[in-house]
Amino acid sequence: MPQIPPFEAKPSRKDFLRGATLAALLPLLPRISHAEAERIGVIEIAPGIFVHVGKYELVNSENRGDISNAICIVGTSAAAVIDTSGSYAAGKDLRETIGKITDKPIRYVINTHMHPDHVMGNAAFKSPGIEFVGHHKLPAALYARKESYLANAHARVGDAAFAGTEIIPPTLLVNDSLDLDLGGRTLTLKARPTAHTDNDLTIFDSATGTFFLGDLLFSDHIPTLDGSIVGWLNLIPELKQETAERAVPGHGPKTMAWPDAIAPVERYLNVLAGDVRRMIKDGKTIEEAVATAGQSERGKWALFDEHHPRNVTAAFTELEWE
Repeated sequence: MPQIPPFEAKPSRKDFLRGATLAALLPLLPRISHAEAERIGVIEIAPGIFVHVGKYELVNSENRGDISNAICIVGTSAAAVIDTSGSYAAGKDLRETIGKITDKPIRYVINTHMHPDHVMGNAAFKSPGIEFVGHHKLPAALYARKESYLANAHARVGDAAFAGTEIIPPTLLVNDSLDLDLGGRTLTLKARPTAHTDNDLTIFDSATGTFFLGDLLFSDHIPTLDGSIVGWLNLIPELKQETAERAVPGHGPKTMAWPDAIAPVERYLNVLAGDVRRMIKDGKTIEEAVATAGQSERGKWALFDEHHPRNVTAAFTELEWE
């Protein structure tokens, strides 16, 4: 009896175009070995995409604010950086590392949102020809918090790491969607509605199908709420509709499967919102909510005790006005 050959799915036009793009990119991209990449503190997760994984810690003088993920994306004519860590010293280390990865000029520094551990390294990249890119609400958010952000960063990282740190607002704003051409690859930036903050930005690399979510995606490290819990829960189904080969969180491992990666975040936010709503309905105080809401999530996240009480407070303050 003749053998029936196994069924092979026909590649889609998107798959074909992505393959063609990668084929054109690969001979031109600077290459370093995985061992060398690890030695200098980055991992290449896809052709031309390098991730530095931040520590699961609060900012202190030893880590110098290096607690969030930072990314370098290399095209055939230019490179882009996504987030710059939490101090000038950490940002300077990142820039020096990128110099070992590629000789392509850095054209864009993209900030995914306002939080200090993602923007305080910006000053290390301040040079002619580099544009700083962010959500259209990012300048106002940074301006409103400038003094407190600088004072807190200085106190936490110390004089040596802080020296040179300054707030660098974006020079190129994303109102809805914006494409950035690095040569051979296009990054699509989208301004998202209020969720983790009111100035969250996502980035998609069409060449490799890689989705960068900033702090809209946490893994292991507990999510932090500084925007709207309702908005975040409403946004997650929309984010899950994005087709991607992989996702990179703002805090967590270098790469994750998408959309499965965001399921724990969605679960945590749903538990928190459900518990807080029940307590509000039962006439409980915010202090009672902080003590008990969301405690079923304890043990599932790093830094739970450090950040969860503030999340409860933010959720209660928002949801009591529903």
